[in-house]
Amino acid sequence: MKKAEIIVDKYFLTGAVDKRIFGSFIEHLGRAVYEGIYQEDSPFADEQGMRKDVLELVKELQVPIVRYPGGNFVSGYHWEDGVGPKEQRPAKVDLAWQVIESNQFGLNEFVDWAKKAGTEVMMAVNLGTRGPEEAKDLLEYCNFKKGSYYSDLRRKHGYEEPHDIKLWCMGNEMDGPWQMGHKTAKEYGRAAAETSRLMKFMDPSIETVACGSSSLGMDTFGHWEDEVLSECYDQVDYLSLHQYYGNRDNNTPEFLANSKGMDEFISSVLSIADCVKAKKRSKKQINLSFDEWNVWYHSNEADAKLEKWVQAPHQLEDVYNFEDALLVGSMLITMLRHADRVKVACLAQLVNVIAPIMTSDTGAWRQTIFYPYMHASVYGRGTVLNTLVKAPFYESRNYGEASFLDSVCVWNEADEELTIFAVNKDLEEDLGVSCDMRQFADYKVVEHIILTNDDMKAVNTEDAPQCVVPVAGNASRLEDGRFNTVFGKHSWNVVRLKK
Repeated sequence: MKKAEIIVDKYFLTGAVDKRIFGSFIEHLGRAVYEGIYQEDSPFADEQGMRKDVLELVKELQVPIVRYPGGNFVSGYHWEDGVGPKEQRPAKVDLAWQVIESNQFGLNEFVDWAKKAGTEVMMAVNLGTRGPEEAKDLLEYCNFKKGSYYSDLRRKHGYEEPHDIKLWCMGNEMDGPWQMGHKTAKEYGRAAAETSRLMKFMDPSIETVACGSSSLGMDTFGHWEDEVLSECYDQVDYLSLHQYYGNRDNNTPEFLANSKGMDEFISSVLSIADCVKAKKRSKKQINLSFDEWNVWYHSNEADAKLEKWVQAPHQLEDVYNFEDALLVGSMLITMLRHADRVKVACLAQLVNVIAPIMTSDTGAWRQTIFYPYMHASVYGRGTVLNTLVKAPFYESRNYGEASFLDSVCVWNEADEELTIFAVNKDLEEDLGVSCDMRQFADYKVVEHIILTNDDMKAVNTEDAPQCVVPVAGNASRLEDGRFNTVFGKHSWNVVRLKK
């Protein structure tokens, strides 16, 4: 059995976990909204058409914030089309996904859904085909109390009190030529600066997110971040990152090494942000919003064959397997290891579209990736300890040496709990792991949760929803201040210790 060591010290802290790091995303795309969170004719629908079975699963995840309404969709969206009496709402062409948007679900319905789900709204404004004025109007509709045109229009629509949305995205992936209203870095940076400035004139309590690169693979990566922040550094609060991974070559070790690439991506963007800070001699620190991340590749071929210009097609419906869950776990660990600077993150997306939750007309079920996401969200609140890992490694094609062990420790001092998250990426061998925990000698192991499967391609379906599910382990011990455990081959692990 291979051996590894985790090294922590309760006085060496990375930073407090912002709960918004466990956020998610709902875009008007595929069946995320229609037949996902909203389906009026479903036997599972409540009086507003919200699917109660989905709401229960979202509550199980304890999702703290959800980005809405896009995504590529937002760059051509007129939010006014989705408010007011439904019979007066126009159906519109959505160029982003080549579908018809009925607008029967809009801003106010989403705010109602978010309250039922126990989550906050992260609202995106259209900086593709629209600009600062329309964004200011949307903020007025959402957050201004009364006495102005748009605040009184909200009240006329039945919402007397403001929605009080605090986090706002300044557009989406504006570096991408696929984006409606695609801009150069300088053009976008100016638009983001002026939009954020106008919105903060109206409501100084809001925070705003500027668009970083759509992925690490963009030709403009690095230059984009530098130029955008040079224009809007003083006006915005966060810079976004987006990244998806796939296993098209069916090379599982290489696929699992992508968490190292994600770590390098985060570090690179932080370096650029801090460079702009230095050039500006600024006291202000820009943090990150990793507001799109996931595995995405399974549905690509099916999507290429979809009929265009229909409503809510089965689009981007990846069926996730067990190895996907392992990488999702490693990606969560990676973001937690940067908790001092990654303050917001959104698993893209939440329901049906590259999602942990799937629905049909007869039910809803948890995909494999549901479990590491849920475990991190529920047990990952607190302060991240600076977690050093000494473990064997393997050679990956894209990233060089990749550790077999990804791990991070989160200490919830108020509740006197310590949680170890870990992924053993070794496909052949268990991993014996030790940790000096004399500083936590009065704690004891209360639970060891394991997600594993003999079949790396195993999936959960509506007919077989329990194929990949967590089980209880009994290999973890804390005795005389020494922690020892075994992380089984190819496994996601959550070890919970409590005083």
